[in-house]
Amino acid sequence: MKSIHIDGIGDPCLVKTDHRLLEVLTERGVPLTMACGGKGLCATCHVFVVEGSDNLSKQTPREERALKMLADRRPNSRLACQAKVTGDGVRVSVPSGRYLLDTGDLGALVGRRAEEAILHPIDGRLLIAPGKIITRSRIQELRSVDIDVAEMKTRSLSIRRR
Repeated sequence: MKSIHIDGIGDPCLVKTDHRLLEVLTERGVPLTMACGGKGLCATCHVFVVEGSDNLSKQTPREERALKMLADRRPNSRLACQAKVTGDGVRVSVPSGRYLLDTGDLGALVGRRAEEAILHPIDGRLLIAPGKIITRSRIQELRSVDIDVAEMKTRSLSIRRR
């Protein structure tokens, strides 16, 4: 077992050697969407490795491609579904914001201010800034998000069958 730290969670978390960061993050209730089902196709399990990046597996070509799509990518960005824990001392933080998976998610929030950043599920770009009012016209502009997510899920299913 290896010990990792997740910013915002007080106690260190134990994870089996060579298990993905994703398992421990979801086990601890960290809100990750995993729109592609953990296949490394989307950005919804994006994390920042604050310490101990050398105690994680190397980036796969798939992860490198997915990370290139991210608007808020940093040198310490990783996908939790692809990063396997190989040693102790890893510390991660989760970017703030909520990934939009369907514009219907915002329908009930029309007229309210966004409490947190609302992000695009594929590239992580900011769709609605915190504090901005969510309007029906803005939701209509975001219809492409529904198409993007549907395409991503289709790609994920085709990979699963291989």
